[in-house]
Amino acid sequence: MIDLHTHTLFSDGELVPSELVRRVEAMGYEAIALTDHADSSTLDFIIPRIVKVAEDLNRNQSVKVIPGIELTHLPPAMIFSAVKRAKELGAALVVMHGESPVEPVAPGTNRASIEAGVDILAHPGLITRDDALLASQKNVFLEISGRGGHSFTNGHVVRMAEETGAGLVLDSDAHSPSDLMSESFAVKVAEGAGLSTGSLNDLLANSRLLVKKTGLFS
Repeated sequence: MIDLHTHTLFSDGELVPSELVRRVEAMGYEAIALTDHADSSTLDFIIPRIVKVAEDLNRNQSVKVIPGIELTHLPPAMIFSAVKRAKELGAALVVMHGESPVEPVAPGTNRASIEAGVDILAHPGLITRDDALLASQKNVFLEISGRGGHSFTNGHVVRMAEETGAGLVLDSDAHSPSDLMSESFAVKVAEGAGLSTGSLNDLLANSRLLVKKTGLFS
């Protein structure tokens, strides 16, 4: 398993990074990204600390740890500069909090995030076909979410991806240990979203592409 969207005590998660990583290592995970919520007020606090702990853990544990960030509830006009700043600070994976149906995310967030070149547009809700097509063209992956609420529109996201060729990844958006997905649960989430039996392998292949893209691992 690979999970590229998780949270620690650096935002609203329950665990310190080391415990979260140990939990997924014990579950047999290949890789995990630490992607705490941030806006322009906290980027320079969170990212360097996530980078440091990822470096430490990658020297001492088997699971690959990717330092990332989830930009959250930014006005669309601020997204491009925030993505640029996150990468400058060392975020190897930039996730954007998409227009979920269960939160008042600003309209236009999906489009601005894709245009800014985020790596993953998380739980993008009722994403339009035009935005999904742009995501395909810019190699921005759309997320199927294992998290309650955000998962309500997984089927729509899958349908838009299939119509446009946009890539999909499957993540937990974990805030607590109970949110972490076993392989068997991940299969249920994927198939429940309308993907075919065996589709988890394709989703994991996309996640591996993103892990490779970071350039952190040989």
